[in-house]
Amino acid sequence: MKRRRRRLLRLAVPVFVALLLTVSLPWLWTTVGARGHVHPAAQAPTADVVIVLGTAVTEDGRLPGVRLAGRLETAAELVRSGKARVVLVSGDGAGQSGDEPAIMAAHLTEQLGVEPQRVVADPNGLDTYDSCLRARQVYGIERALVVTQSYHLSRAVTLCRHVGIDADGVTARCSGCGTGLLVRKAARDYLASGKAAWDAVRDRPPAVTSPADPAVSDALTR
Repeated sequence: MKRRRRRLLRLAVPVFVALLLTVSLPWLWTTVGARGHVHPAAQAPTADVVIVLGTAVTEDGRLPGVRLAGRLETAAELVRSGKARVVLVSGDGAGQSGDEPAIMAAHLTEQLGVEPQRVVADPNGLDTYDSCLRARQVYGIERALVVTQSYHLSRAVTLCRHVGIDADGVTARCSGCGTGLLVRKAARDYLASGKAAWDAVRDRPPAVTSPADPAVSDALTR
């Protein structure tokens, strides 16, 4: 009986390791794909456009949540420092908590001093993949900085680069992001990398298809 258990254990260990490696492949893909393309705001390269990815707004649907506010503050800093000229805010315009892109645009222009003509809103960036794909296909963006928190950044950069954007990630401020929250978010992103890889492998079309929109190129000419 003991020998049988030892044999089973010897078999179980390599099987477990193989399964763990298989499950981790999407996460490794996002991590390796973003290597060399993630920067703190102070060391960010330049690009005409900065893409801000949406996330939760406040419960009353009127203001950006803490993490979203951090992303917007970082984007505004990039514009003020001359590292970007136009901001594309991309999120869910019909989200449960509110219209993410509208709230993002208002916060940038009314609270952070970004000129309205420099802000373009995409209300159909329903997830990270959609935001990247629509930025490329609908708004014609070929080069961009992508702003989000550290736990999300590698996946976002890798997806944007996969769909044809020469993307560099910029780590957003994360006020109130304690260790526990960062661990939970990192675990969630580890799992989300599987969906990201599957979307990329099958070239999933965006959830909402739209004709080409010149709003970003128009903003760059102003």
